[in-house]
Amino acid sequence: MILYINACVRTESRTNRLAKALLNKFGDFEEVKLTDIDIKPLNEERLDYRTAQIEKQNYNDSIFELSKQFAEADLIVISAPYWDGQFPAVLKTYIENIYSIGIVTKYDEDGRPQGLCKAKKLYYVTTAGGEYNPRFSFDYIDYLVKNMFGIKETKLIYAEYLDIEGNDAEEILSKVISDILVFD
Repeated sequence: MILYINACVRTESRTNRLAKALLNKFGDFEEVKLTDIDIKPLNEERLDYRTAQIEKQNYNDSIFELSKQFAEADLIVISAPYWDGQFPAVLKTYIENIYSIGIVTKYDEDGRPQGLCKAKKLYYVTTAGGEYNPRFSFDYIDYLVKNMFGIKETKLIYAEYLDIEGNDAEEILSKVISDILVFD
Protein backbone atom coordinates (compact mmCIF):
# COMPACT_ATOMS: atom_id res chain seq x y z
CA MET A 1 0.00 0.00 0.00
CA ILE A 2 1.22 3.48 -0.90
CA LEU A 3 0.47 6.03 1.81
CA TYR A 4 0.13 9.71 0.94
CA ILE A 5 0.39 12.04 3.93
CA ASN A 6 -0.91 15.38 2.71
CA ALA A 7 0.00 18.30 4.99
CA CYS A 8 -1.01 20.91 2.39
CA VAL A 9 -3.53 23.42 3.65
CA ARG A 10 -4.41 25.27 0.48
CA THR A 11 -6.92 23.85 -2.00
CA GLU A 12 -4.69 24.85 -4.93
CA SER A 13 -1.45 23.76 -3.26
CA ARG A 14 1.62 23.71 -5.47
CA THR A 15 3.19 21.14 -3.16
CA ASN A 16 0.19 18.85 -3.59
CA ARG A 17 0.52 19.20 -7.38
CA LEU A 18 4.11 17.95 -7.22
CA ALA A 19 3.15 15.10 -4.92
CA LYS A 20 0.28 14.04 -7.18
CA ALA A 21 2.65 13.98 -10.17
CA LEU A 22 4.86 11.60 -8.22
CA LEU A 23 1.94 9.50 -6.98
CA ASN A 24 0.61 9.13 -10.53
CA LYS A 25 3.76 7.14 -11.30
CA PHE A 26 2.96 4.60 -8.60
CA GLY A 27 -0.75 4.00 -9.08
CA ASP A 28 -3.32 3.61 -6.32
CA PHE A 29 -2.65 5.19 -2.94
CA GLU A 30 -4.33 5.92 0.38
CA GLU A 31 -4.43 9.61 1.27
CA VAL A 32 -4.42 11.03 4.76
CA LYS A 33 -5.24 14.72 4.38
CA LEU A 34 -4.11 16.01 7.72
CA THR A 35 -6.34 19.09 7.66
CA ASP A 36 -9.42 16.88 7.22
CA ILE A 37 -8.91 14.56 10.19
CA ASP A 38 -9.39 15.27 13.87
CA ILE A 39 -5.75 15.19 14.89
CA LYS A 40 -4.66 17.01 18.03
CA PRO A 41 -1.35 17.48 19.80
CA LEU A 42 -0.86 15.06 22.64
CA ASN A 43 -1.82 16.51 26.00
CA GLU A 44 -1.29 14.84 29.37
CA GLU A 45 -4.59 12.94 29.24
CA ARG A 46 -4.07 11.55 25.71
CA LEU A 47 -0.41 10.77 26.37
CA ASP A 48 -1.25 8.89 29.58
CA TYR A 49 -4.01 7.00 27.78
CA ARG A 50 -1.72 6.01 24.91
CA THR A 51 1.02 4.94 27.34
CA ALA A 52 -1.47 2.79 29.26
CA GLN A 53 -2.61 1.09 26.04
CA ILE A 54 1.02 0.43 25.04
CA GLU A 55 1.79 -1.04 28.44
CA LYS A 56 -1.21 -3.37 28.05
CA GLN A 57 -0.16 -4.06 24.45
CA ASN A 58 -3.68 -3.10 23.42
CA TYR A 59 -2.75 -2.04 19.89
CA ASN A 60 -6.32 -2.46 18.65
CA ASP A 61 -7.33 0.81 20.33
CA SER A 62 -8.37 3.55 17.88
CA ILE A 63 -5.55 5.78 19.13
CA PHE A 64 -3.18 3.58 17.09
CA GLU A 65 -5.03 3.64 13.74
CA LEU A 66 -2.68 6.18 12.12
CA SER A 67 0.39 4.48 13.59
CA LYS A 68 -0.59 1.10 12.17
CA GLN A 69 -1.41 2.60 8.78
CA PHE A 70 2.02 4.27 8.66
CA ALA A 71 3.87 1.15 9.84
CA GLU A 72 2.14 -1.08 7.26
CA ALA A 73 2.72 1.15 4.23
CA ASP A 74 5.05 -0.18 1.54
CA LEU A 75 5.91 3.31 0.29
CA ILE A 76 5.25 6.72 1.87
CA VAL A 77 4.90 10.14 0.26
CA ILE A 78 4.70 13.23 2.47
CA SER A 79 3.75 16.59 0.98
CA ALA A 80 4.35 19.63 3.15
CA PRO A 81 4.88 23.20 2.00
CA TYR A 82 7.86 25.08 3.38
CA TRP A 83 6.50 27.86 5.58
CA ASP A 84 8.52 30.18 7.76
CA GLY A 85 11.55 27.89 7.63
CA GLN A 86 9.68 24.68 8.46
CA PHE A 87 6.71 22.46 7.63
CA PRO A 88 3.13 23.10 8.80
CA ALA A 89 2.41 22.30 12.46
CA VAL A 90 -0.18 19.69 11.49
CA LEU A 91 2.65 17.45 10.21
CA LYS A 92 4.45 17.61 13.56
CA THR A 93 1.17 16.78 15.27
CA TYR A 94 0.75 13.77 12.97
CA ILE A 95 4.27 12.54 13.75
CA GLU A 96 3.63 12.98 17.46
CA ASN A 97 0.48 10.89 17.15
CA ILE A 98 2.00 8.04 15.12
CA TYR A 99 5.14 7.68 17.25
CA SER A 100 3.89 4.61 19.09
CA ILE A 101 6.30 2.21 20.76
CA GLY A 102 5.53 -1.31 19.59
CA ILE A 103 4.08 -0.19 16.24
CA VAL A 104 6.50 2.15 14.44
CA THR A 105 9.51 1.62 16.71
CA LYS A 106 10.81 -0.29 19.69
CA TYR A 107 13.86 0.06 21.89
CA ASP A 108 16.54 -2.60 22.17
CA GLU A 109 18.14 -3.68 25.45
CA ASP A 110 20.61 -0.77 25.19
CA GLY A 111 17.83 1.78 24.70
CA ARG A 112 18.48 2.32 21.00
CA PRO A 113 15.45 2.70 18.71
CA GLN A 114 14.72 -0.09 16.27
CA GLY A 115 12.35 0.79 13.43
CA LEU A 116 9.34 -1.43 12.81
CA CYS A 117 7.96 0.19 9.65
CA LYS A 118 7.54 -1.90 6.53
CA ALA A 119 8.32 0.87 4.00
CA LYS A 120 11.75 0.87 2.44
CA LYS A 121 11.40 4.36 0.95
CA LEU A 122 9.83 7.69 1.80
CA TYR A 123 9.49 10.69 -0.51
CA TYR A 124 9.28 14.18 0.96
CA VAL A 125 7.74 16.75 -1.41
CA THR A 126 7.78 20.48 -0.75
CA THR A 127 7.67 23.90 -2.37
CA ALA A 128 9.01 27.26 -1.23
CA GLY A 129 8.25 30.79 -2.31
CA GLY A 130 11.89 31.70 -1.72
CA GLU A 131 15.01 29.69 -1.12
CA TYR A 132 14.46 26.22 0.31
CA ASN A 133 16.65 25.08 3.21
CA PRO A 134 16.00 21.48 4.30
CA ARG A 135 17.48 21.87 7.80
CA PHE A 136 14.20 22.29 9.66
CA SER A 137 11.94 20.24 7.44
CA PHE A 138 13.30 17.40 5.32
CA ASP A 139 16.41 16.85 7.48
CA TYR A 140 14.19 16.31 10.53
CA ILE A 141 11.94 13.84 8.70
CA ASP A 142 14.98 12.10 7.17
CA TYR A 143 16.61 11.58 10.56
CA LEU A 144 13.40 10.44 12.21
CA VAL A 145 12.31 7.88 9.62
CA LYS A 146 15.79 6.40 9.16
CA ASN A 147 16.80 6.27 12.82
CA MET A 148 13.51 5.73 14.63
CA PHE A 149 11.13 4.14 12.11
CA GLY A 150 13.56 1.97 10.12
CA ILE A 151 12.83 3.41 6.67
CA LYS A 152 16.19 3.14 4.94
CA GLU A 153 15.80 5.45 1.97
CA THR A 154 14.40 8.96 1.65
CA LYS A 155 14.19 11.25 -1.33
CA LEU A 156 13.59 14.99 -1.33
CA ILE A 157 11.63 16.58 -4.17
CA TYR A 158 11.24 20.35 -4.10
CA ALA A 159 10.60 23.49 -6.08
CA GLU A 160 11.90 26.80 -4.78
CA TYR A 161 11.84 30.53 -5.62
CA LEU A 162 8.22 30.28 -6.73
CA ASP A 163 7.21 33.70 -5.37
CA ILE A 164 10.26 35.71 -6.41
CA GLU A 165 9.34 38.68 -8.61
CA GLY A 166 10.25 37.93 -12.19
CA ASN A 167 10.20 34.14 -11.75
CA ASP A 168 7.62 32.05 -13.56
CA ALA A 169 6.25 29.71 -10.88
CA GLU A 170 4.46 27.56 -13.47
CA GLU A 171 7.66 27.11 -15.44
CA ILE A 172 9.56 26.10 -12.29
CA LEU A 173 6.84 23.64 -11.27
CA SER A 174 6.65 22.17 -14.77
CA LYS A 175 10.41 21.56 -14.77
CA VAL A 176 10.26 19.73 -11.43
CA ILE A 177 7.24 17.70 -12.60
CA SER A 178 9.06 16.67 -15.79
CA ASP A 179 12.05 15.63 -13.64
CA ILE A 180 9.71 13.55 -11.45
CA LEU A 181 8.43 11.73 -14.51
CA VAL A 182 11.90 10.50 -15.51
CA PHE A 183 13.53 9.48 -12.21
CA ASP A 184 13.13 6.25 -10.25
